Amino acid sequence: MNAIIIGASSGIGNEVARLLLQRGWHCGIAARRTEPLEQLRSEYPQLTETETIDITSEEAPERLLQLIERLGGMDLYFHASGIGKQNRDLQTDIEMSTVDTNAMGFTRMVDTAFNYLASHGGGHIAAISSIAGTKGLGPAPSYSATKAFQNTYLQALEQLANARRLNIRFTDLRPGFVDTPLLDGDNHFPMMLRPQQVAKEMVESIERRRHVRVIDWRWRIITALWRLIPRSIWRKLSL
Repeated sequence: MNAIIIGASSGIGNEVARLLLQRGWHCGIAARRTEPLEQLRSEYPQLTETETIDITSEEAPERLLQLIERLGGMDLYFHASGIGKQNRDLQTDIEMSTVDTNAMGFTRMVDTAFNYLASHGGGHIAAISSIAGTKGLGPAPSYSATKAFQNTYLQALEQLANARRLNIRFTDLRPGFVDTPLLDGDNHFPMMLRPQQVAKEMVESIERRRHVRVIDWRWRIITALWRLIPRSIWRKLSL
């Protein structure tokens, strides 16, 4: 089985790539930073191909297709690339860079993966979104908005694949707060999850072909409660 992992240089993406390699998958790993990718390839030289990909770049789709070709095909596309930052002062550069990566870059890469699988017999697309897409979060406006975009986009592609009778499966992975470099420098977050624990549940969710998975059980309860809070009350909450 062949998997492409975008955003494999650190955090959850790196842990998922490591788990798949341990299970004998052939993996094409990509990110903006090449050093961590080469370290992983040195551990699994027979199973790994690497590529430098910046998902905000117009040439990213071409690089992805080149990586797929070197790998010999793709059964699973795993999207772990993303950025996030609290922005209570609403600095425009932070908001725009988040949209560029989490919405524009996400769409650019997932569309490329979808079209490839559509023309090669199908496969599986899995992406890390977030519980932050459940409600608009005042401390991180563009982050929560782009995660909601990802949730809806994956749902729409799933409907499109079914309408076109394509054998493409989807898994929307929504973790709570994870102890990764993504949250470095921000305020303390409650109920932080370990990336190894999160990656294991994500791989299991892909294997079980789950459509949507909130990780972990505590966050499943919290997000269910969030959805019940009326908008009139939510907008007055101080987060």
